Amino acid sequence: GDVYKRQKYSYIMRLFFYFFVIAFSFIGNLVAEERLFLSPQGQDSNLGSKDKPLATLEGVRDRIRKMRKEKSFTDTLFVEIQSGTYYITHAFQLTEDDSGTLSAPIVFLGDKNNKPIVCGGRKTVRFEEVTDSLWRAFIPEVADLGFYFEQLYINGERRFRAQTPNRGTFMFPKRVEETVLDSLSGKPAFASQKLVVKTEDYSILNTIRQSDLNDVLIVANHKWDNSRKRIQYINALDSFIFFGGSVMPFWNMIDGKSRYVIENYRNALEQPGEWFLQRDGYLYYMPLQGETIENTECMYPVSEKLLCITGSEGKQVSSIRFENICFEGAAYCTPPSGNDPSQAAAIVDAAIMLDNARNIEFVNCDIAHIGQHAIWFRKNCSYSRVEHCHLYDLGGGGVKIGDYTLSQIDQDGFAATHHITIHNNIIQHGGYIFPNAVGVIIFHGSDNEITHNDIADFRYTGVSVGWVWGYAPSPSKRNKIEFNHIHHLGWGELCDMGGVYTLGASEGTIVSNNIIHDIYSFFYGGWGLYTDEGSYGIRMENNLVYCCKNAGFHQHYGKDNIIRNNIFAFNKLSQLQLTKVEDHLSFSFVNNIIYFEEGLLYMDMIKGAWLNAQTVIDSNCFWDVRTINPNFLGYNFNEWKRLGKDKHSIVADPAFVNPKGFDFRFRNMDVVKKIGFKPFDYSRAGVYGDLDWKTKAILSDHLIKQFTELSNVD
Repeated sequence: GDVYKRQKYSYIMRLFFYFFVIAFSFIGNLVAEERLFLSPQGQDSNLGSKDKPLATLEGVRDRIRKMRKEKSFTDTLFVEIQSGTYYITHAFQLTEDDSGTLSAPIVFLGDKNNKPIVCGGRKTVRFEEVTDSLWRAFIPEVADLGFYFEQLYINGERRFRAQTPNRGTFMFPKRVEETVLDSLSGKPAFASQKLVVKTEDYSILNTIRQSDLNDVLIVANHKWDNSRKRIQYINALDSFIFFGGSVMPFWNMIDGKSRYVIENYRNALEQPGEWFLQRDGYLYYMPLQGETIENTECMYPVSEKLLCITGSEGKQVSSIRFENICFEGAAYCTPPSGNDPSQAAAIVDAAIMLDNARNIEFVNCDIAHIGQHAIWFRKNCSYSRVEHCHLYDLGGGGVKIGDYTLSQIDQDGFAATHHITIHNNIIQHGGYIFPNAVGVIIFHGSDNEITHNDIADFRYTGVSVGWVWGYAPSPSKRNKIEFNHIHHLGWGELCDMGGVYTLGASEGTIVSNNIIHDIYSFFYGGWGLYTDEGSYGIRMENNLVYCCKNAGFHQHYGKDNIIRNNIFAFNKLSQLQLTKVEDHLSFSFVNNIIYFEEGLLYMDMIKGAWLNAQTVIDSNCFWDVRTINPNFLGYNFNEWKRLGKDKHSIVADPAFVNPKGFDFRFRNMDVVKKIGFKPFDYSRAGVYGDLDWKTKAILSDHLIKQFTELSNVD
């Protein structure tokens, strides 16, 4: 019996050992990995080991392709990018041949404490002194090769081209006349515009030299748009400036209410921080106080794009991650025809472009010092994300999702780009070349999530969703805009903007738990939540909206939208706005708190809109800090109720802790319980993580002071 037991025990142990070996081998295969190494001191003739690293991104890509011919990868392939700067003159290109798989992705990995830099720029030689207030540097490729650039960075900060008037101020035309010069298929195709300069600006025309004329621009802001036009002819005697291009859209022409500057001519160089590049190769710069030639490093961009991930229609690029990498220094040069107006700068490319791509990730990366937008998931992109990234100093906007053309909608009406996640990012300081650019925009795209981002310091809208005007079919469904901090937008430069802006049928789209504040337009249209033309099927709830110029909420026209359980406070001209009367339910506005101290409660742009539109307005709490009898379009509260509005609403102080200090927590819930208001923790909005990351999202005191002074002019 003992022998049998010993044999049985031995058999069990052998069996256990056999399974242990198999299991260990299986686990080992799961965690095994391949590694290549990249270093600024490497050589592309190396194999890519740690001792013999490669030198360029192209070298890594080509080495991976060669390795794949020898064997297939079953495990993650890490490309360890050593710290340092990798200068490029053209975009790093990846195609479907460079894909990983879900179980074996390709990971380009840098040091999170000392990120490697992929730079599309080039350093100048050291400046030389022309005068105490003017330096210059010679750039041979400008003189010899006809190369030209339009952005410049001094010690890692953007500097602006010389312009008149100086940055932050504008001129108004006396009038603008348009003459159609050519038509295509009976439709106007090309026109010339004549801008008549006001008397007080006559003298400027005599300061523009003929040698500057090919490079000088008229940059005009008109309503929600921006145009950048090359000057074709100046008649200084009669005070005319001529420029041309596409026929201006009749709904948004450059006219006497538009504002403009004249950019990039030698005699405009008069303010510290400005620069001008002559075609003879000399770059002139006026240093800021404290800058010395010895402590100044100057960089100009040469590569238009930094990274292009481009699959084919039949096969997507997939499963690639970029982590702990800084992408910077991408150029934008104005085309010979200039830039016609385009809402949200829709047609402008990005420094990082993706088409036909899937499972692409950017984690803890920087994208900075860019002439265009930062990143664009354009055609047929899905299941990708940008997380914990810092996007700043942008010529355009931050992130674009989907294409603006209807070609990216399949035969069943679904968007080809979907399931893109933009999460826990800092997206700030943009619109420097294209002020009409957006922090994050979804064109034709569905099931995307824009969550926990800090979006600030743009000249136009924070988040834009949808790209169909009116009630035509739209593929932009089920997008989530949640827990974002969206603030300090507009800067009084453009009109018709929102913290969150929507267009078209958007069933299932949710805008919730965001903090939106300090939206300041030029003339009209500084709104917090803005459902524009045909916005349909959207739920906006649990948002805190305050200090917007025109209103906290505005619906131009739309259908079946739900606006509930929000706090609207201290908006400057009004709290709520409705423009158009339609023959269907426009929206439900319930369980909201409206707290104000100036302007009308409702700004009635179209006479009778609030009285005649089909709306459900009820169970709200109103409090005008000036009076216990707020004015509802000339009606007192009881009269307003008899009109069928706010039957179960109340006029009462909601008992905020410190509304003047923008602390909208409640001292007690006694009042707001009466309207069914459910408290939400608005402190969760914005980025989260360690203290350094959250601190990085805080705008400087200087910037906030500038914005506050500007927005208090009215």
